[in-house]
Amino acid sequence: MIGLKRNTVEVVDYDPEWATLALEACQAARIACGELLVDVQHVGSTAVPDLPAKPILDIAAAVVRFDSMPELVRRLGEIGYRYRRDHGSEGGHLFVVDSPPDIRTIHLHVVEHSSSQWRDYLRFRDLLRHRPAIRKRYAELKRHLASGCRDDRELYTALKANFIREILHDNGIARGHSSEVVARIRAVSQCPFCQTMV
Repeated sequence: MIGLKRNTVEVVDYDPEWATLALEACQAARIACGELLVDVQHVGSTAVPDLPAKPILDIAAAVVRFDSMPELVRRLGEIGYRYRRDHGSEGGHLFVVDSPPDIRTIHLHVVEHSSSQWRDYLRFRDLLRHRPAIRKRYAELKRHLASGCRDDRELYTALKANFIREILHDNGIARGHSSEVVARIRAVSQCPFCQTMV
């Protein structure tokens, strides 16, 4: 089962059905967008067996260049995606699928195939799949943050970002962290555990 009320946070146990639903979503995007996409991958926590996650699928789609965005917006719109905006290095061009009433089911992130962002999506997913100790630490962090950020998905995501950056760095994969995200974490977080992460 997928779907979570917009702007809320709930972390649930892994559901094997997510892999099937994500495969269908990836195939639908490939068929709709054809030559505009270089690759489409299931990423994020729902792509990692045994990892608790928000029940929203994260799909990453790679393009050669962003000049195809107007056509991508049109084609993805035909299969139910709404274009939200360009989140830059914090998520790429974001498309979403919602179900009534106000339930978010899919995030599709369009990024450039040659970008570090594309590589980071795949590398972090694969580290979580193959390194149980990292997966366990991330699961604990997600459950802790979810308990304190139930109505602030933006803060929940920002607080996880430093852990992701740290893991990629520790495994030889450098990743930048925008000063804007760090400032938001420091300004908003009242959690002593979270304050030590920035």
